[in-house]
Amino acid sequence: MSMLIALALQAAAPSPLIDGLPLGAIAKQALPAKGCAAYLWTVAGTRSLVAMASAEPAQLRIALDGVTKDYARTTQTGPGGFGFAGVTEYRGGDLTATLDMTITTRGDIAQGAAVMPATLRIDRPGRDTVVVAVGGLIGCV
Repeated sequence: MSMLIALALQAAAPSPLIDGLPLGAIAKQALPAKGCAAYLWTVAGTRSLVAMASAEPAQLRIALDGVTKDYARTTQTGPGGFGFAGVTEYRGGDLTATLDMTITTRGDIAQGAAVMPATLRIDRPGRDTVVVAVGGLIGCV
């Protein structure tokens, strides 16, 4: 029950926008109960956690226009790993988010991998397309 309350509070709290973009920082995210998640930070300008993609359930969490929301995976293509593809598309309402990432296993990362380079693209009808360079880590349980 406390997890539901925490998620509700997180969704209700406005996220500060980053460097004039409609994209905001998301709150600190925990590892999923099972499977893997990719934690992605901006790599230029203000460094902020801007996205978390989970392999199961297959969704992307981002904050747009001050609201944090999850978007379901619709397609994925290309090589990847840890439950992710190289290019993954997520949708919800009129939003399409595309995550294009290179996943690299490294000896110094246990139960996960590095994500670099990567981009997060946000498309919404009637609005400018936003493309943000991101990078981060995949963590698994």
